[in-house]
Amino acid sequence: MIDKVRKILGLSSRKTGNKLILSVEKLESRVALLENGRLEEYSVERKNSRNIVGSVYKGKVRNIEMGLKAMFVDIGFEKNAFLHFWDAIPAALDSGIEEIDRSANKRPRKRITAKDIPNIYPVGSEVIVQVTKGPIGTKGPRVTTNLSFAGRYLVLMPFSDRSGISRKIEDPRERERLRKILRELKIPEGVGVIIRTVGEGQRARYFVRDLRFLLDQWTKVEQLIREHPAPCRVFEEPDLAERTVRDFLTEEIDEVICDDRQSTDRMIEMVGQISRRARNRVRFYDNATPIFETYGVQKQIDDAFHRQVWLKCGGYIVIDETEALVAIDVNTGRNKGGRNVEKTILQTNLEAADEIARQLRLRNIGGLIIGDFIDMKGRKDQQMVYNLMKERLKRDKARTHVLPISPLGLMEMTRQRAQESLSDTIYENCPYCGGRGVVKTSMTTSVELHRTLNTVMRKYQDSVHDFRVILNPDVLKRLKEEDEELLIELERRYAGRLMFRGDPTFHHEKFIITDANTGVELTA
Repeated sequence: MIDKVRKILGLSSRKTGNKLILSVEKLESRVALLENGRLEEYSVERKNSRNIVGSVYKGKVRNIEMGLKAMFVDIGFEKNAFLHFWDAIPAALDSGIEEIDRSANKRPRKRITAKDIPNIYPVGSEVIVQVTKGPIGTKGPRVTTNLSFAGRYLVLMPFSDRSGISRKIEDPRERERLRKILRELKIPEGVGVIIRTVGEGQRARYFVRDLRFLLDQWTKVEQLIREHPAPCRVFEEPDLAERTVRDFLTEEIDEVICDDRQSTDRMIEMVGQISRRARNRVRFYDNATPIFETYGVQKQIDDAFHRQVWLKCGGYIVIDETEALVAIDVNTGRNKGGRNVEKTILQTNLEAADEIARQLRLRNIGGLIIGDFIDMKGRKDQQMVYNLMKERLKRDKARTHVLPISPLGLMEMTRQRAQESLSDTIYENCPYCGGRGVVKTSMTTSVELHRTLNTVMRKYQDSVHDFRVILNPDVLKRLKEEDEELLIELERRYAGRLMFRGDPTFHHEKFIITDANTGVELTA
């Protein structure tokens, strides 16, 4: 079915000419993944707002909320970190770091309940935590005591006794081969290891080298934990350049191009530790034209981050982010099609599903997402759109869960929200409209002004005879051209005189009524 969908969308199953483009500037670094020239992944990291997800802290328990089944941990931020009871394990207590049960895989641990937490984690105790979700809005970071350190091919879990293989590796024969490699690795007792998806098809020596690197890294973290008092950071997630090499540089990437010499040299050194041949795929970009302009990345970014995103078929999707959820609406737009309406609708919905999955990654959208697809009569067509969405979400590094299209034509899904979306990072609420995206019309403001004038002039008719109104020039223009007779009627009714002054610095919805002689502001 997926092959049929690819044919409808005109997509090639083979990825060629895939490039990683890195732009390193003084204030921010950006990385873009191009597949066949199309922007598929985009990340931004700013110098003053480094991503803390994955970083490890030695914190101190400040208070325990039994009702929330959570505790709040001071890790050195303005707001304490949120640690849920189910994310807390005794092994992470600083007092027990030397006494981690190395034979835990032989004896079952005692089950910890909510009632045990105040005894295990008393207020004031020190605990080792890792950030799983950065600060978002007014909320502090979310943390866990289940630590994990990502390497190139492995993930090390120092407080776990379980090992496994990424679920995204589906081939039974490959999974069996990797299990054999896993059993032969010299993993310390009480430590868990997971083989990452990128480990598929790799030789055993790469896993041995990766494990040695991760164990050395954990040894350094343990030393920092012992030496420094809480709150403090004991491990920082690598910067954008290092994460790019670790997470993106696979066999499918043909070229890595960076416009910063120092970052390029560092990546070549890192890649050389993995594969000497892969070093030739990293090169320095030395040109006066910005790298994102040369490779057509900037235009794709500008086009992709509009509220309305056009599809190849002529349809479009509209993306609206709210505090509770993200709503995505699918429309046929210019794609009116021919006689076969159902085929037109299917093509639009398929292209929309493909673009939605891409937009979720590009914008780093998380939380609850609702896709309002165009109604399809055939259940087969609905299933085709749903299968394509599932297929496209497989490549997403964030955890996702998607449900089939409902009878109302809605597709519900969730996506892991580890940090603020890209729009929250780049944009802030408009100071003019306050984030609403709209302002009152001149007529609405005029109606409110007439209502207020009627109240004020009646209230002060015995003491004030000259009223001055200061307001936005656009509203003043409306008053002069369309509401002049109503203003004259007000003057006659209350035996007063109205004078108006336009002030371009005034908000479209704002006006002030004063005593023209004294300048005192009059209120209704």
